[in-house]
Amino acid sequence: MSRTVDPDSLGFVITDVGRLLRAAVEKSIVLNGTDITPGEARALIHIAALNGGRQTVLAERLGVEPMTVSGYVDRLEQRGLVERRVDPSDRRARLVYATDAADQVIDEARAVAGSVLGAAMEGVAPADKAVFEAVLRSMRGSLQSMLGCDRSTSGQAA
Repeated sequence: MSRTVDPDSLGFVITDVGRLLRAAVEKSIVLNGTDITPGEARALIHIAALNGGRQTVLAERLGVEPMTVSGYVDRLEQRGLVERRVDPSDRRARLVYATDAADQVIDEARAVAGSVLGAAMEGVAPADKAVFEAVLRSMRGSLQSMLGCDRSTSGQAA
């Protein structure tokens, strides 16, 4: 059995692109002087995408421990950017929602991420970009089906 692994294989490339894209966005958030940490920005974007999700789902989506998410949500809540509401299906649980005050911060984070993604896709023909996006969405759907995930939360097991 060979110990040689091809760093240009699809799995490695996808993983590296995700890691590098995240690092570039986080660096840009810091350099742009955004009044939010990169981790809080990622959490806020995912909270807005979930539009009322539990912190456990948020932790899973972010790939961090629930305690880390709790800290992010606590700080975002203190700034009035998110609010916790009782989950109507389980009164012991709380759902996290972005507030109207978060709109500007979300727009800033989106602009930073869009700029980084634009630079990363520089030189890629629009038709190739559309095919690439479609392939990634298809892969995501296949993986969600394989894992029994709820597509609306993009990672939560059903």
